[in-house]
Amino acid sequence: MCVADSLFAHGASQPDKLAIVAGSQRLKYGDFAAASASLSSSLAAAGIGRGERVLVFMDNRAEAAIAIYGVLASGAVFSPINPSTKPDKLAYVLDNCQASAVLTEARLYPVLTEAMAISGCKPLVWSIADRAGACPAGAMSFEDALAAEAVARTERGSAGDLAMLVYTSGSTGRPKGVMMTHGNIAAAAWSITTYLENRPDDIILSVLPLAFDYGLYQLLMSVRLGATLVLEKSFAFPQAIFDKVRTEKVTGLPLVPTMAALMLRMPSLEPNFLPSVRYLTNTAAALPVEHIAGLRRLFPQARLYSMYGLTECKRCTYLPPSELDRRPGSVGIAIPGTDAFVLDEDGRRLPAGEVGELYIRGPHVMQGYWQDPEATSERLKPDPETGGRILATGDLFLSDEEGFLYFVGRKDDILKTRGEKVAPKEVEAVLHAHADVVEAVVFGVPDPILGQAIVALVVPRHGGVSERELIGHCARHLEDFMVPKHIEFRASLPKTDTGKVSRRLAAEQMGKPL
Repeated sequence: MCVADSLFAHGASQPDKLAIVAGSQRLKYGDFAAASASLSSSLAAAGIGRGERVLVFMDNRAEAAIAIYGVLASGAVFSPINPSTKPDKLAYVLDNCQASAVLTEARLYPVLTEAMAISGCKPLVWSIADRAGACPAGAMSFEDALAAEAVARTERGSAGDLAMLVYTSGSTGRPKGVMMTHGNIAAAAWSITTYLENRPDDIILSVLPLAFDYGLYQLLMSVRLGATLVLEKSFAFPQAIFDKVRTEKVTGLPLVPTMAALMLRMPSLEPNFLPSVRYLTNTAAALPVEHIAGLRRLFPQARLYSMYGLTECKRCTYLPPSELDRRPGSVGIAIPGTDAFVLDEDGRRLPAGEVGELYIRGPHVMQGYWQDPEATSERLKPDPETGGRILATGDLFLSDEEGFLYFVGRKDDILKTRGEKVAPKEVEAVLHAHADVVEAVVFGVPDPILGQAIVALVVPRHGGVSERELIGHCARHLEDFMVPKHIEFRASLPKTDTGKVSRRLAAEQMGKPL
């Protein structure tokens, strides 16, 4: 009924089983469940009720997992926020969902304070103490909330209740809150753990932010199974991650293409260098065929799952490892319990080999975008076969004669870099805010590590601004993955016959002499 129920079941049946490893933190299921129950009671005592929104603004750490399950257990709705989020964007999220509370940590509290000064929303704030043990002024103690007496709750939420809001970039440049119920989460977690053949004795390592749904579901799936999750903050130091894999005897390793590319550029790595790993997964962007071959050489003992998904339904397709040799460029078939099919513009199924939009049907499909009925109607369409609703992915696909699917391209301007979605308009808005920028256009170029690298053409006002200055300006206002890697200057931007700036023509100009 409630996603948190599995945590409390494992907390009662196997209290000494290791649930979370995060740096030096080692959290057992019994302590995890008890802390989440206490936090749930603390939220309720503060008047945070069923259906109210609570932001979880933390790094990958044990307290973030407790925060998520404490909110779920209270009947409220959690929204995970990337710790690299800047004040302007955080203020927008606060206002958009009218958050009742924020759970954060001392390092991020100044960002939150600045966001609340911009926002009209004034939530309650609980913060983890700083290294000296002090709670930031103006915040309540997160540690005290975990120490509160837990009050038994007979009803934590039902399958149809909203459980989480995950904010994702949209083509308008403003993030949209994807609404997922307890039932949506449970369906997605069941389906993915089924085809991955996950087991309770799995030990899964994730360096992906909990605010990124691929990283978030490593937690949700681990707790569903009663498995162990090893949380790391990044893949910046691969050797340290490899040491952690060996120490903890990790069995599952979720990857994005950036991580795969970095590993394959390390000449010191030998086949079977991480012998405990029995499966790897990849999503966010397709792996190049040569990267698939390289990973299979390094991990001959492991199954490799190439997958495709989007925040609006978590996962769409997977390629069974047995099919890698026959169709390495495919992202596979629909995940268990769901349907994936290619339709033309009139809603008719297309035969093999013809390109159309991919649609998804199943219990894992979102309820819509938070307070955005127009955007919701663009993505959730009437199902011509069942009369219900299906999800329009916005991506172009084709299928082969056996029904295996192949990604062709996107219908909109959204870019994928480092596994994250980026709206060019959001980056352009920041560039336009610089006093020395007259016009800017942002687009992506292929990159073997990033998938797509964010780049820009800019028309300067006086010619005195530098690429370094503009990149620094962007870094102060955008998450790190959104910052352009390269900026070129032009006297004017390429435009269509109607006078609209053309990203396609800009991409063709990039790197050419002025």
